[in-house]
Amino acid sequence: MKNVEKAMLQQALNAWGFECPNKVSRYGEGHINDTFCVEVQEGKNVRRYILQRMSTTAFKNPDQLMANITGVTDYLSEKIRENGGDPERETITVKRTCQGETFFTDSEGGPWRVYPFIEDTECLQSAETPELFEASAKAFGRFQYMLRDYPAETLYETIAKFHDTENRYANLMKAVEADVCGRAAEVQQEIEFAKARKEDCSVCLQALREGKLPLRVTHNDTKLNNILIDKETGTGLCIIDLDTVMPGLACNDFGDSIRFGANHNAEDEKDLSKVNFDLSLFEVYTRGFLEGAQGVISQEEKEYLPWGARLMTLECGMRFLTDYLDGDHYFAVHRPGQNLDRCRTQFKLVSDMEKCWQQMQEIVRKY
Repeated sequence: MKNVEKAMLQQALNAWGFECPNKVSRYGEGHINDTFCVEVQEGKNVRRYILQRMSTTAFKNPDQLMANITGVTDYLSEKIRENGGDPERETITVKRTCQGETFFTDSEGGPWRVYPFIEDTECLQSAETPELFEASAKAFGRFQYMLRDYPAETLYETIAKFHDTENRYANLMKAVEADVCGRAAEVQQEIEFAKARKEDCSVCLQALREGKLPLRVTHNDTKLNNILIDKETGTGLCIIDLDTVMPGLACNDFGDSIRFGANHNAEDEKDLSKVNFDLSLFEVYTRGFLEGAQGVISQEEKEYLPWGARLMTLECGMRFLTDYLDGDHYFAVHRPGQNLDRCRTQFKLVSDMEKCWQQMQEIVRKY
């Protein structure tokens, strides 16, 4: 770590009264925020905290970001306590600075925050069993249930048009037209795949505009690795990484989980014969999500759950393709063509979903 970084880290530690911690080490596998684990002596016990320097590249307004997170987690803590649960384990808690603030800004303008570490949990990168996938589904469904009465309209949009599939399509077409890297000619098949589904991009947004789908508090990044799993019980205990908590559609949160987990392939798999949508995992997740939501999801919302899966997968593929055409500036790449391979896996999954569309709808009706 550079000296200037050490100085900023020490400023942040001081802001929470952690001037002389037992240990400070980098933590986790995230690529957006700079994350540390801080061990602090509290009486006879050692307590761990997560200290993060938030990315101002990804999030331009840390005050709005933290207002969202604090509002939602304080609300969840109250509800969990009312239900006889343990808010210190079942939701993240924003630890205030010594001055009572929700975050601290260092002398270089970097915003920092602290969460108490939730012990005896694990964060998994993939669902190794259907049971784990269902546990994640119940956790995200419960997230919807617990926040059913939270006024979604009071939340800030931390990333503008994040799941606006129409806008993602428009951005792809702009990238095709600009063709700044001269790559468009080699990806005509992928471009035509997206163009053929232009009308699909409006399905859920049009339902929102028509009042068929309500705005809800949504996580917007519902991957398995954003859930802490209780080591003893194997249940989904706590939803983490709330940076993208915003007003949104429940079907999109559902769909992003399906995109991520209802298959057995790497996101950048080159051999598309290995890329297959797993209908049985779709059923496992649907059952768990609706069970966790405890009746909060309306009948019309249920009908759009398969669309959420299909459109979140299509949207992600378009984002990978857009970045490939633009020169790989947004998503980190470790080899040439990686974003294109990522795009192709997503489009293959979309094709698979289209082929078993009726079965997906029947599964949702079943539950």
